Amino acid sequence: MKRSEVNQILQKTKEALEAHMIRLPDFAYWTLDDWKNSKEDTSRIRRVMQGWDLTDFGMKNFDEIGAVLFTIRNGLQDEPGVGTPYAEKMLFVKDGQRLPLHYHVTKTEDIINRGGGDMFMILYNVTKDLQPDTESDVTFYCDGIPRTVKAGEKFLITRGNSITLAPYSLHTFGAEKGTGDLIAWEVSSVNDDNTDNYWAEDASRFSGIEEDEQPLHLLCNEYDKFL
Repeated sequence: MKRSEVNQILQKTKEALEAHMIRLPDFAYWTLDDWKNSKEDTSRIRRVMQGWDLTDFGMKNFDEIGAVLFTIRNGLQDEPGVGTPYAEKMLFVKDGQRLPLHYHVTKTEDIINRGGGDMFMILYNVTKDLQPDTESDVTFYCDGIPRTVKAGEKFLITRGNSITLAPYSLHTFGAEKGTGDLIAWEVSSVNDDNTDNYWAEDASRFSGIEEDEQPLHLLCNEYDKFL
């Protein structure tokens, strides 16, 4: 992705959040100079990778597969005293866009539809050799209430509702086409995007960026590059 494209998407995301009266922490709006001037005070933010995250998951088709995220709080799995013992993220997913099929080994997460369109979800169990189980039904909780669906069955989570995803729950989700852009929230155990994403599609967690202009805002995986 080009930096100019990243900048445009971040600006549109901020505008959409403002339209829903959602304000992120102050450092979400910092410029590169703000970051440089605050470097001594942001070591924890940088270590736990709080901040903006925009990715096409290496699949080079952002309009269909991708997301904009902002990690509001997080910690480190191997250093419990750093950050918080839980994570919180904002996810902005365009109408018709989705995330790749994946699971986590250590993280338990709640995905909450906070506003905008309907959130669709598709789930599979995983087999003993960690492949998608296309036969067995999947049981999970939505806001504490048990539900069961068939493997690969699409279902919707409407505004105000949520789903809890346990480790090894293979899932993809996104904004149901025709219902509008989705603003989702993730509340989870500590999140490690460098090691705890396992893909059932040919995907990677972060995107490469072609620098054609200055960044509007730094992304959480590029602090070392600019600071």
